[in-house]
Amino acid sequence: MTVTAVLFRRGLGASVLRMAGLGALGAVAGLGQVPTGWPFVTLLALTLVLALARREGAGFREGWAFGAGYFALTLRWITEPFLVDPARTGWMAPFALLLMAGGLALFWGAAFGLTRRLRLGLLGLVVLWAGVEALRSLAFTGFPWVLIGQVWSPTPLVQLAAFVGVHGLTLLTLGGAALLAAGGWAGRTAVVGAIALGWVGLDPGPAPVPDPQAPVVRVVQPNVPQQEKWDPVLQPMHLRRLLELSGGEAPVDLVVWPETALTEPLDWAGPTLAAGSQAAGGAPLATGVVRVDGDGGYRNSLVVADGTGAVTALYDKVHLVPFGEYIPFRGLLSRIGLRALADIQGEGFTPGPGPSLIDIPGLGTARPLICYEGIFAEEIGPERPRFLLLVTNDAWFGRRAGPEQHFAWGRLRAVELGLPMVRAANTGISAVIDGKGRVLAALPLHEAGVIDMPLPQALPPTVYARLGDAPVLLLLLLLLAAAWGRRGIDPRGRGA
Repeated sequence: MTVTAVLFRRGLGASVLRMAGLGALGAVAGLGQVPTGWPFVTLLALTLVLALARREGAGFREGWAFGAGYFALTLRWITEPFLVDPARTGWMAPFALLLMAGGLALFWGAAFGLTRRLRLGLLGLVVLWAGVEALRSLAFTGFPWVLIGQVWSPTPLVQLAAFVGVHGLTLLTLGGAALLAAGGWAGRTAVVGAIALGWVGLDPGPAPVPDPQAPVVRVVQPNVPQQEKWDPVLQPMHLRRLLELSGGEAPVDLVVWPETALTEPLDWAGPTLAAGSQAAGGAPLATGVVRVDGDGGYRNSLVVADGTGAVTALYDKVHLVPFGEYIPFRGLLSRIGLRALADIQGEGFTPGPGPSLIDIPGLGTARPLICYEGIFAEEIGPERPRFLLLVTNDAWFGRRAGPEQHFAWGRLRAVELGLPMVRAANTGISAVIDGKGRVLAALPLHEAGVIDMPLPQALPPTVYARLGDAPVLLLLLLLLAAAWGRRGIDPRGRGA
């Protein structure tokens, strides 16, 4: 019995088997995302599901099942934040994964369902699928994690992001899978040839020799477990570790500590900021810190301080993490009886006023990004900085999949914009990345350490930096119009 026959047999038992098979195929598609990093497995799984849709027809249920399997595998780390305090929030962990996987799969189900209802064929499915991937990057505050195009992050093909961005990579991936699924040696040969040429032609090669005149950045990775971070007994030891790592014989121009590296609020942190700067010979210190604003709200912030502890630049995080830094629909949850869930984060953080640049003496302007903000290509802002400065506390994300994925998405931002990135993470991965996405220096997960690295030069603005997602979105509209004009047409006599 063929795979097609198994997945598309009729009847209740066959329907359950079909949904389970599509879920398993979706999980296989997820193997292309880091940390596994097998993009050709994703391409093959996408090809198979598109071939099945073309031959037998597929609707909302089939698209949802495929998506649920994909997101369940790739977002398995989503349970980790709830296990930091298992007595209080551990019961939520399995529900978090089920709701996240099932909820995100609704986008994929909608693409398949609309394609079937409107008889848009294989082209329409590719366009709508790429479109809903872009939509989920924005809807309900957005979640552009494990986008299909991100499977190419560890490969030379990621350089295409400098031209088309991650949504363009998604469209190209689905388009290639559709050509493979549609059959015909010409289309298949074109896809294989394009990948091979791109793999060779887009490889940026080794990094250039660092400029000896470039400012030197010291990135500190203290590796404080999340369970210990806010323990008042252990906090003095953690601060000593930060100060020891910040020192060194060689002079540097900037020291960077991770997100919320300081456990005391900013109003009390002057002596600590001064000590951090002085430990590095008086260099400016950039660090994450919690601050209390004038209205009594809390803000997740990044500050730059000089050798006296005086704050010379301040940025408040704009894009907060739902259920991590604030509870969406908190009032509604309380009214419908889920007060315990609504109160789990308290009042949460207050978002900052918007994207902005900060000036760092001796280095120039930086676009600060705090944790989650580094996954949103659309929110870097129109002003072009000298470099991207990302601080994060990936201890929340578990031991491997979450931190490695988060690191890969930050590297993708550097490629898209042609800008170097300085990344300081509490438990890793801390790194200095150049504008081609080459990792010039990095610290492994769950090890304390320091990077001293000259800041790479910013490259000329990329096509994506100039135009953003507009060309890809326009192309999607044109392709959708073409699919609409051909709706119902199928060489086998069926709509997709």
